[in-house]
Amino acid sequence: MSLSATQDTVAGPAPRELPPLGLYIHLPWCERKCPYCDFNSHTLNGQLPEDDYVAALTADLAGESARAAGRPIQSIFIGGGTPSLFSGAAIARILEATDREIGLARDAEITLESNPGSAEVARFREYRATGVNRLSIGVQSLDDRLLKAIGRVHDRAQALGALRQAAEAGFERINADLMFGLPGQSVDDAVADMAGVLAFDIDHVSHYELTLEPNTVFYSKPPERPDEDSRWDMQQACFEQLSRAGLERYEISAWSRPGSASRHNLNYWQFGDYLAIGAGAHGKFTLIREGVFRNRKHRVPEKYMQLAVAGSAEVERYGLDAEQLVFEFMLNALRLTSGFTEQGFERATGLDAAVIRPPLAALEKGGLMASRTETDGTIAWRPSCRGLDFLNELQGRFLPVGG
Repeated sequence: MSLSATQDTVAGPAPRELPPLGLYIHLPWCERKCPYCDFNSHTLNGQLPEDDYVAALTADLAGESARAAGRPIQSIFIGGGTPSLFSGAAIARILEATDREIGLARDAEITLESNPGSAEVARFREYRATGVNRLSIGVQSLDDRLLKAIGRVHDRAQALGALRQAAEAGFERINADLMFGLPGQSVDDAVADMAGVLAFDIDHVSHYELTLEPNTVFYSKPPERPDEDSRWDMQQACFEQLSRAGLERYEISAWSRPGSASRHNLNYWQFGDYLAIGAGAHGKFTLIREGVFRNRKHRVPEKYMQLAVAGSAEVERYGLDAEQLVFEFMLNALRLTSGFTEQGFERATGLDAAVIRPPLAALEKGGLMASRTETDGTIAWRPSCRGLDFLNELQGRFLPVGG
């Protein structure tokens, strides 16, 4: 359902109110692309075109500003690629442009992804000074052998140094990305990785399994991974460590201390709006009379910069019909351990909750969902513990016909 970048069409039902608004900013370059990565990232060859890219992002922001509809940005996520290849001065200019073109909430959460390389770590204090208040560090493992097996450019010492220096730079909100199921990894290796991260009294961990995604090196040349039983044992052992450390699972792959959940990611999962700028960035926005839309920017950085400064780098925009609204809401909400309320579904989609009750009731009968009635009479639904282990089955029940 692709549309030209100069058209909007009526989507499906229109929500009754505008949801909170976030902003995703994509900085697409990496020192080297990891063999498991399916994100729109590009190996940096030569000098980083920092000034030109910031100028393109600023132009992109101006084009997106009308879609904010007067809402300030509640959260920003600066992802990649490796955003920490950019200087603190560049990040400051991007944030200043955001506040100027759209407006930042006074308590906005601003997250920046970083790799543990020495050059990036040296900029942590610069980033904190710009207003970035949450740092997400791609640790992945603390075992040099395993880091090499998955093509990471940092080592154990750099990962530990990054976690330490993030705290020293004044970041109170620090996330560590940690993977399991790596080639040659044992259960004891996975437990040791988690113990090493938790030793920093960290407040948020994203813990996810290595998967073989299409259009990656690992997909075409699969490494030998631990068997399914071993991967399960790794996950459960790490879950026990996280729980003992006082972190709570609030999303399928995310654990945090109370009050430290990622506001930006929660906005995704609760079907909030987010504008998107940068090469290949995907966004979601609501027009109160027209409906809910998705859009995408040109994925090639050089072409993106040309198009953005010329007027628009948007290459796709489409409205969501009723079936797509149901599926996309569920695709996100079913990842949350707290689930959702029927009232929240109706508010976010403009649809009557009656459309989702039959499949939810069937899933509850099968032990994959649980329901409760709130004090105000609203029905709330959440995945059961077993349901979280069969997330694909839950989400698949809401696929559009022919999807």
